Amino acid sequence: MQDVLKLQDIHLDILKEIGNIGAGNATTSLSNLLSQPIQMSVPTVKVVTFDEIVELTGGPEEIKAATFVEFEGAFNGTMFFFLSPSQADQFIQTLTQDPDQSILNENNAMANSAFLELGNILTGSYLRALSDFLQFNLQSLVPEATVDMSGAIMTQGLIETSVVSDYAIIIETVFQSDHFKEDIKGHFFLLPDPDAFDKIFKNLGV
Repeated sequence: MQDVLKLQDIHLDILKEIGNIGAGNATTSLSNLLSQPIQMSVPTVKVVTFDEIVELTGGPEEIKAATFVEFEGAFNGTMFFFLSPSQADQFIQTLTQDPDQSILNENNAMANSAFLELGNILTGSYLRALSDFLQFNLQSLVPEATVDMSGAIMTQGLIETSVVSDYAIIIETVFQSDHFKEDIKGHFFLLPDPDAFDKIFKNLGV
């Protein structure tokens, strides 16, 4: 298993490039979905221990909107996408053209469906970027969406997908649009199986 400190020193540029490619793919898809220009940037990429993940989303009791999807292929894992509920609502209201839609409204099928579609596009874009960059076959399964405390989301997501991971790749992404009230900051957490880092960097010859 790659040492995480060595991994941070040597390989973060590669991981950030994958993040940038994923952001480019997602920008095109989101712009088409929302029928307006969307800009995305990837300001930071980190490799963190599993225990650090929840703290990076604001702590275990911080309420977040999230999607998560399991993937399989050359290696297995799970990808989570976290947003604050208010920022998730900006996407939902833009997509539905309805300012009253909110992910916090219980049993709101339209808001939940819109957020799930957003998460499906974003996680799919990053997985395609990873797959294409590495020339690995990675296939996503059925995504899920939820609003809950960060700790509960991570715990439930990992229980459902039965993923065991030592480290996670965190990709901070900023979305910008003239139609948004403010820039939207989201976090992707890619939790690959324990052998994935060795496979990734061996395949790239680094």
